[in-house]
Amino acid sequence: MADPSEKRFVPHFAPDPNFAPSLSGVSRRTVLKHVAAFGAGAAFSTGSVLAAMPRVNSDPKRGRIDVHHHMLPPFYMDLRRAVPDVGAMPTWSPAKSIDDMEKNGVTTAMLSLAVSGVTFDAGEAGRALARKSNDFGAQLVKDHPTSFGLLAALPLPDPKGSLVETEYALDTLHADGIALLSSYGDKWLGDATYVPIFEELNRRKAVVFVHPSAPNCCANLQAHVPASTMEFYFDTARTIESLLTNGTFSRFPNVQFIFSHGGGAMPVLANRMARTFPKDLAAQVPNGVLYELKRQYYDTASASNPTSLSALMSIVPSSQILFGSDFPFISAGEPAGDLMHSGLPDNTVEAIDRNNAARLFQRLKG
Repeated sequence: MADPSEKRFVPHFAPDPNFAPSLSGVSRRTVLKHVAAFGAGAAFSTGSVLAAMPRVNSDPKRGRIDVHHHMLPPFYMDLRRAVPDVGAMPTWSPAKSIDDMEKNGVTTAMLSLAVSGVTFDAGEAGRALARKSNDFGAQLVKDHPTSFGLLAALPLPDPKGSLVETEYALDTLHADGIALLSSYGDKWLGDATYVPIFEELNRRKAVVFVHPSAPNCCANLQAHVPASTMEFYFDTARTIESLLTNGTFSRFPNVQFIFSHGGGAMPVLANRMARTFPKDLAAQVPNGVLYELKRQYYDTASASNPTSLSALMSIVPSSQILFGSDFPFISAGEPAGDLMHSGLPDNTVEAIDRNNAARLFQRLKG
């Protein structure tokens, strides 16, 4: 349980003058249509980009661990640029990541693909992009072992391809975990289709980072309102509900989930989710809804403000909260500044900044 004093803290956040606002989201379905058409035979090259980055192998400092830090490989951006009207995206390079990290006290950033990730129908296109993305990230980790970790992409909704990529990512590349989206088409992570994936991830006691997306039903509900503004937060809550109602949390307790953006809308809905949970599905949560919610992990990306952080800490203990920035969409300076001015005890801030993640990712314990 959380320290009672944490629930009584009075946030007095100071704005970060260096905060870079988030850019607009894009239609995932539009991206998928055109990216899939690009095909698996495209010539992806990472060597030219990685060759320009100097290798770093210094001892790690006891700085922040950023679990929500995106990479935008050149081949991934080429695919996005091939889609008309996908909206603005920030420029990214490994050097820009390291520069922002150094400015804001981040020692290690866990790399994952940005919005859309690898989302394809079953086929070689998704498998090829997942493999190229994971090889790219793994090379960055090899060259900068104290600066980067890797949360590997899987080609869901392709269960067979995802099992193959899980084995490759964890056994060959030694990735630190797996990155999934909250939904694929109109299937959330609790869907029976994904049971074989979670069986394997449970066997491996894997860390699974869940980034929000927008399902087919709800990607463009309101004009001029990108899915990232509101729908992402609701979709995170939807996938959490699906993992509860289908028993994924209770059946696979060794999977260590991290939900982005402080769990999205979940903290506000948590007590309602518990109170209205279907009685005929009670066997799916033998220890109760709140028990399952409290043992998952949640990051601070866009959730370090006083309203979001207070809501999250009213549901989960501080031991389950991890530092996350959403770079390159948002600088790590925003959550870092928010937490420093939050009024939380110093040891709680230090746990969120680093210690909780170091406990979760074993190789970072040093």
